[in-house]
Amino acid sequence: MKSRQIAAQLYTLRDYLKTPGDIAESLHKVRAMGYEAVQLSGLGPIDEVELVKILDGEGLACSSTHEDSQQMLDHPETIVEKLHKLGCKYTAYPYPSGIKFDTADNLNAFIAALNRAGKVFYDAGITFAYHNHHIEFLKIEGRLALDAIYQDTDPRYLQGEIDTYWVQAGGGDPVEWCKKLSGRLPLLHLKDYGITPDITPAFFEVGRGNLKWKEILETAEKGGTEWFIVEQDVCPGDPFESLKISLDY
Repeated sequence: MKSRQIAAQLYTLRDYLKTPGDIAESLHKVRAMGYEAVQLSGLGPIDEVELVKILDGEGLACSSTHEDSQQMLDHPETIVEKLHKLGCKYTAYPYPSGIKFDTADNLNAFIAALNRAGKVFYDAGITFAYHNHHIEFLKIEGRLALDAIYQDTDPRYLQGEIDTYWVQAGGGDPVEWCKKLSGRLPLLHLKDYGITPDITPAFFEVGRGNLKWKEILETAEKGGTEWFIVEQDVCPGDPFESLKISLDY
């Protein structure tokens, strides 16, 4: 991959992003370790103009963002305004907070809301993507919720942001999901899955877990993925070090 295709997901560093000063210091460290782009998430309050100034000063691109789930569905126009200020064309729905995947009716209502919001983003020149966890691997009336989400939305209005760890945690195959969403997967979360000595599933730096990275990366690249985004929800030590280990892999 070209280095420009790789971004650091700032949620990994959320404890170091509380103030504008924290953000500036952390972004400097991210750039120094070799990243040329970031996905914005987990930041404390900061004006978009100030944030753009910091990013530009470090030579960091904004690959995409994660925003408040409910706001994305209820008031997508406010997210559009923010993204235009940032000069960013991708955003992803981060987590189905408050959504119950217990009945087909509830799932269908959620899918309809995603489609409606996606049209607002599409009309504004923004690509709206869906970031999965393992909850979407529930089967409802014989169909995976994640299948339903992609099959029942307009591809113009909803693209993919597959999270490799959570696909594995849900019992899926990250390689197969990259194939399934070929041409519809502009964003990919690189997050390794492994087992600790006490037999507990855990987040690992890329290359230190059990996922098939050669196949994942080759399949995603073949399918047109633009941004490969490194994230680690929980790190065993310094999260900056974890981001560096993953990048070096």
